[in-house]
Amino acid sequence: MIQTTVAGSLPKPSWLAEPEKLWADWRLEGEQLIEGQQDAALGWLKIQDEAGIDIQADGEQFRKHFVHGFLEEIEGIDWNLMTTMGIRDNRYDASVPTVTSAVRRKGSVHGESVRFLRAHATRQLKFTLPGPMTICDTIADRHYGERSRMAMAFAELLNEEALELEALGVDVIQFDEPAFNAFMHLVPEWGVDCLHRAIEGLNCKTAVHICYGYGIQQNIDWKETLGDEWRQYEEFFPALNSSRIDQVSLECADSHVPYSVMSVLKDKEVLVGAINVATDQVETPEKVAATLRAAMEHVDPERMIACTNCGMAPLPRNVAEGKLHALGAGAEIIRKELSCG
Repeated sequence: MIQTTVAGSLPKPSWLAEPEKLWADWRLEGEQLIEGQQDAALGWLKIQDEAGIDIQADGEQFRKHFVHGFLEEIEGIDWNLMTTMGIRDNRYDASVPTVTSAVRRKGSVHGESVRFLRAHATRQLKFTLPGPMTICDTIADRHYGERSRMAMAFAELLNEEALELEALGVDVIQFDEPAFNAFMHLVPEWGVDCLHRAIEGLNCKTAVHICYGYGIQQNIDWKETLGDEWRQYEEFFPALNSSRIDQVSLECADSHVPYSVMSVLKDKEVLVGAINVATDQVETPEKVAATLRAAMEHVDPERMIACTNCGMAPLPRNVAEGKLHALGAGAEIIRKELSCG
């Protein structure tokens, strides 16, 4: 049976943060902020239930930024020492905090959020964490000297966190690694090793998400330089297929990724991106089903999970909700076709 899930973020309600804006500041403080985050997460859990999403997530309602939401609770990072650096191999510049000493967790980062989610989620629960390579592409270094060393240090912290989240009842822990598509040659060199350190000792399902980014202008402009076929995945999918990661999430819908690249992942569960997050146009269930049918030419349906291309935080809330319903309905079309055999 083809299950459904979301890749990452979902829009925050206007009373929690400015809508349709990535990494917007909170509009609440203190206990009101915690209650607001919980209410927002409950809203999206309910919407996912109604849409038929099988493996659910909070849509990052407890975090402003998918990387910095983890880093804010890490010692060894100077948030007053901001450094401008190129992100994703200089695709765009950003002002980022700086690592100035050995990193360590102050304590559990997401434990309270997951405890709340597990108490209210009625289906399987997924929680996303930033991957080690992507963390190192989103923070400056004045301590470790080499990205691979810093990535391994963060992998150890991610492992500590992941083990705690698994103990709280998380069914799937996903590591977001959009940096893999920018530094393809580094994935087999040290990217996979860092993922292995991050998942060490876990018994729950593990996933890695690699996409072509949010639907922001910098990413749209970059995609226009990639040609008629986007073959970045081909460079490192063999390394991921040989890895101990259970699931690989990739972008498919309305992209120039050749579906044939999925055939490399013959030993993995494949999260097929069947929802385009770079447009406000809501897919029809039939369009979602067509994407999944095309994917099934290269992936056995029992190994396939229908997913979004990436997070949907920048989209209007009603659009994201419509896309979730289309995802659930499109997957149901395929299930019925398979059952009729």
